[in-house]
Amino acid sequence: MLEIPIQTGGGFLYWALIFFILAILAAAVGARGVAGISMEIARIFVLIFIILAIVALLL
Repeated sequence: MLEIPIQTGGGFLYWALIFFILAILAAAVGARGVAGISMEIARIFVLIFIILAIVALLL
């Protein structure tokens, strides 16, 4: 019987990278508030990606 792995967490790593780049650009321009918020969102997306990756590997 062929088992198809569950594909979860699609896009979290992509969006984390987008928010990280946004944070770098905002910091370069001097918008510290936007940079901080973007970095926090990127960190959350990376954590969600890691958790979902671990769950997918265990199943």
